[in-house]
Amino acid sequence: MILFARHGETAANRAGLALGRADPPLTDRGRDQAAQLASHLADTGAARVFSSPLRRAQETAAAIALALGLVVDIDDRLVEMDYGEWDERSFSEFPPEDLARWRRDATFAPPAGESLIAVGDRVASFCVEHVHGPPVIAVSHVSPIKAGVIWAMNADPLLAWRMHLDVASVSRIGAPNRQPVLLGFNDTSHLR
Repeated sequence: MILFARHGETAANRAGLALGRADPPLTDRGRDQAAQLASHLADTGAARVFSSPLRRAQETAAAIALALGLVVDIDDRLVEMDYGEWDERSFSEFPPEDLARWRRDATFAPPAGESLIAVGDRVASFCVEHVHGPPVIAVSHVSPIKAGVIWAMNADPLLAWRMHLDVASVSRIGAPNRQPVLLGFNDTSHLR
């Protein structure tokens, strides 16, 4: 089983900006969310904790790993989508025709950025490697976590636009009958 955990809040998340490869730290609220997430995941029996290389994910993963008595393994496949020139900008600033194309064409990439297909391919390789083994925690971001869910459901990548994923949430995929399935999505029951 893979337990995908989204990192805690950053100032850019709070402001509703597209946050890709920019690397801001967690806010005080984000650190508190990471601590609550760590407490929630402490009894999962996870064998490993993986993290995106970005600071917000690593800070969240460090809290989880500490609660489990594990170390954090960085995995570049868990990094957020590259928004290119759109990074740290409001979605309202994107050219409307480009935004419309992005929402109907999974091969579209923002200028100097990455497509949904590219994110899905790299996350699928992570999922294939870990879904059949012992439970692992993967601390990541909106787009990679949605890509993992889409992989488990064998769904169209454009389904990502119809999902909402909160900060510090947990989504679970597994393969109880050797077939990948979605076991839980956007669980925030652990947050006060």
